Amino acid sequence: MELVTPEWGLVAWTTITFLILLVLLKAFAWKPIMSAINDREKSIEDALLKAEAAKEEMSRLTGENESLIKQARAERDLILHEAKKVKDQMIADAKEIAHKEGARMIELARVEINNQKAIAMADVKNQVATLSIQIAEKLLQKQLEDQKSQDELVAQLLKEVKL
Repeated sequence: MELVTPEWGLVAWTTITFLILLVLLKAFAWKPIMSAINDREKSIEDALLKAEAAKEEMSRLTGENESLIKQARAERDLILHEAKKVKDQMIADAKEIAHKEGARMIELARVEINNQKAIAMADVKNQVATLSIQIAEKLLQKQLEDQKSQDELVAQLLKEVKL
């Protein structure tokens, strides 16, 4: 039962030892422990501030990336639109050139046809002139003979000649 009810001497020495321990701890250990705790608190606070700054930087970079992506999409759309316009213009130009070339070829064909027609008409006229000269020559030869045979000859020659 002695341990359950201590004596006054034990209580006094325990109190004195405790007070000496408190003084020694305050003198030698309290300041280093508190400075270590304060340093740790500051380092944790700095880490939290850096984490917050990094988070803000990440959100800023994310926003910049999104704006760059939007800008790149807009530029892509613009380039595609311009390419489509260029393609449409090239197709329209090619069609126009083809129409002009077709019209030019048709006109050249018309001119060639008219030239060939004129050549054929001139040839026909030359043949008619030659035939007329031949008829006239034969008429002159026969004219000296008699009128009746001359008329028969003209009729016969006219039958032979068909234009």
